[in-house]
Amino acid sequence: MDRRSIRPLVIGVFHHAGRILVEAIDDPYDGVRCYRPLGGEIEFGEHSQDALIREMREEIGAEITALRLLGVLENRFVVDGQRHHEIVLVYHAAFVDPALYNRPLIEGHDGHVAIRAEWKHLDEFIPGHPPLVPDGLLDLLRAQVE
Repeated sequence: MDRRSIRPLVIGVFHHAGRILVEAIDDPYDGVRCYRPLGGEIEFGEHSQDALIREMREEIGAEITALRLLGVLENRFVVDGQRHHEIVLVYHAAFVDPALYNRPLIEGHDGHVAIRAEWKHLDEFIPGHPPLVPDGLLDLLRAQVE
């Protein structure tokens, strides 16, 4: 991908018992860790809701329902020394299989990359700890609760 292009991305926020499902991401360049809800790139011609449904099937083999757009974020960041720019559509969603909410760890894969998603409280994303990304997501989620 041309690093000077803007990438359309969709992520799903799954809530359970005051926690959300996130994946730890470590920057291979500097080792800095952050957490992000599961999701992926929106393909050309694909509706963002369909992209999230496809990503959950591909990454963790899960069916989802009750998609509701929470907001749109613009995310600019550096990973592995490369600048990136994303437009991120953030959806609230629910798992069709309620057993997924009782699993402390949900594993899957994104191509050849392993995915290990875990449930974390929003209160865990405080200064001095790995942040929740993309930028602005924590504020967006807190505003939904108020």
